[in-house]
Amino acid sequence: MKKRLLIAEDDLSLREGLIDLLEGEGYEVVAAQNGREAMDSWGQGHYALVLLDVMMPEKNGFVVCQEIRKTNPHIPVLFLTAKGEEVDQVVGLRLGGDDYVTKPFSGKVLLARIEALMRRCDQEASQPRKPLQGVLGFAGGEVDLGRYMYRRGKQEQSLTAREVKLLETFAANPGQVLDRNYLLNTVWGIEYYGTTRTLDQHIVQLRKKIEPKPHQPKFLLTVHGVGYRYEVG
Repeated sequence: MKKRLLIAEDDLSLREGLIDLLEGEGYEVVAAQNGREAMDSWGQGHYALVLLDVMMPEKNGFVVCQEIRKTNPHIPVLFLTAKGEEVDQVVGLRLGGDDYVTKPFSGKVLLARIEALMRRCDQEASQPRKPLQGVLGFAGGEVDLGRYMYRRGKQEQSLTAREVKLLETFAANPGQVLDRNYLLNTVWGIEYYGTTRTLDQHIVQLRKKIEPKPHQPKFLLTVHGVGYRYEVG
């Protein structure tokens, strides 16, 4: 059975190019020209992956991602962002996107990212984990594994599934330097074809949620040229 992909892109030529590329690889493609159409299509079918342009009329890609995540927190979401728009990449990942590709991009790169994300999703589905539960002490606060929340005192921050996995990985290796490739393989999957920049941006967002002073981190420390270390304190 063909895997069905939902793509949302307002640029006609790019949208048609994506359809040709993906259908040529054997995917079934449902295409939308704006965010409203994307959500209409989302409610009418089941998909293996969602590909979202960031800047779209009606509803932008960020809003669409947020609404999709309310009903399906696990489906892979891949953003298309304009070259150099780092703020878009950061916001997209914070809102639950799994990865991003900057325009212009090659068809081979896009296909590799799509295949890697869906392969990871298939692997996770074939080896289901027990539902997360309990509390994990971290950085002077607590990670509520069942609710995907980080709590310090009376303040709470919501976490994405990938952020929880990152925190679990750091908590299991306190004081150890974890290189970027290890973190990518552990959290994103061994066949992930993205860049370490995706990891770095996730760390930036985690620091905003767990560090008292995100720009002067004391728990998630950068080890330049290598990776990151969780300092228990």
